[in-house]
Amino acid sequence: MTDTDQHSPATDPALLDALREHVQGGLPSTIADLSALVRLPSVSWSAFDPAHVQASAEAVADLARSTGVFADDAVRIVRSAVEGETAGAEEAGRELGQPAVLAVRPARNGKPTVMLYAHHDVQPQGDDALWETPPFEPTLRGDRLYGRGASDDKAGVMTHVASLRALHAQFGDDLDLGVVLFVEGEEEFGSRSFRTFLREQKEHLAADVIVVADSDNWSVDVPSITVSLRGNVTFRATLTTLEHASHSGMFGGAAPDAMIPMVRLLASLHDDDGSVAVEGLTAYDADVPERSEAELATDAALLEGVQPVGSGPVLSRMWFQPSITVTGMDVPSVANASNTLLPNVAARVSVRVAPGQSATDAYAAVERHLRAHVPFGAKLDITEVDTGDGFLVDTAGWAVQQARTAMHEGWGAPAVEQGIGGSIPFVSDLAAEFPEAQILVTGVEDPDTRAHSPNESQHLGVLHRAIASETILLARLATRP
Repeated sequence: MTDTDQHSPATDPALLDALREHVQGGLPSTIADLSALVRLPSVSWSAFDPAHVQASAEAVADLARSTGVFADDAVRIVRSAVEGETAGAEEAGRELGQPAVLAVRPARNGKPTVMLYAHHDVQPQGDDALWETPPFEPTLRGDRLYGRGASDDKAGVMTHVASLRALHAQFGDDLDLGVVLFVEGEEEFGSRSFRTFLREQKEHLAADVIVVADSDNWSVDVPSITVSLRGNVTFRATLTTLEHASHSGMFGGAAPDAMIPMVRLLASLHDDDGSVAVEGLTAYDADVPERSEAELATDAALLEGVQPVGSGPVLSRMWFQPSITVTGMDVPSVANASNTLLPNVAARVSVRVAPGQSATDAYAAVERHLRAHVPFGAKLDITEVDTGDGFLVDTAGWAVQQARTAMHEGWGAPAVEQGIGGSIPFVSDLAAEFPEAQILVTGVEDPDTRAHSPNESQHLGVLHRAIASETILLARLATRP
């Protein structure tokens, strides 16, 4: 599935050399600015201090101004209503989403406009004890910068910023390319105000090409263009069997505590080989590159003797088949466990939906399955439902051809077209709002980035090559007839 661009001419060698020099010269500042962003614990989840996300947005706005591409008053921090309200949300007491940064430079002389997307919010750090270095203190070890958000997605933010700096260094005020920089502040919390933001800012966001810097690469030496994304469904499932807790010795063996049906219900979601066992969840049929189960064991850090789950080609399982994960449960901790029958148990369930199936249909299938498999007449409540559709990229467009060439020139290796098992649901929202725009999903991660996990890191060589590729892509768009 590798493919070099056979239709777009190579970038002028002198221009290539100049762009590479600008990127190389700006790299120390880029790494310093990335480190400063990592120090801001911009967790967008509701249980965390929103002041940190605001501080992060202000830092990103300053970085946007530093590029020289935008007039100072063309850079704004924007918040939109979560529940689809388009005006007066704060005055009416309705909830607003986290702050996003929006910067706009209009196109001139018939040149296209490109939207550059990334997000400045991050996942919670989790258990500090699992981090080898402090999660919000950027730490350089070898070729990697460690810290929460060092890669996902503050490196994406800096890829855009550094590329725009290099572009401005080359073209100055003669740049005719239209540029929209959109850095979201709540991607890790479900992009709850994203659709409202799109409607409110549509005239400013309109673009011919959209570059989403929030994905993966094939390796630290080989770039990728992401051509498919799984959708997602998440929800909270609560089972209740008793009006109150009771002594397990007195009533155990006759009265069903909530854990018994919960364990059985969750187990019904998978077959014996670990494949999803929910009728109505579909798979997408497409060829995938070869990857062995041994390579999977290494990449996913399986313990010795642990077998992979599912069936079919490894990458098909990860890109094109549904998966279900129980990501959390509300139960007493082992340290606080008493000899008690639990009256209720809650589980957080995450479903990855194969591209091509709507998340709404997938949720309906999972809900039917759960309600049909509840044991012992337990009461099932499903709440906090969140859905997002997957996406399939049209690889025939001219912008994809330009991106292939730019990646080859920036990395020195042809790009691999790959699917991603993770979800970026707002991409389908962008496609719905701007159906004529060509969407490119790129990224700065690699198989050992450990995004969302302890010891997240950014490979600085990958960051350098990603900036070079995006700078070349923007230059190609700027000089396109």
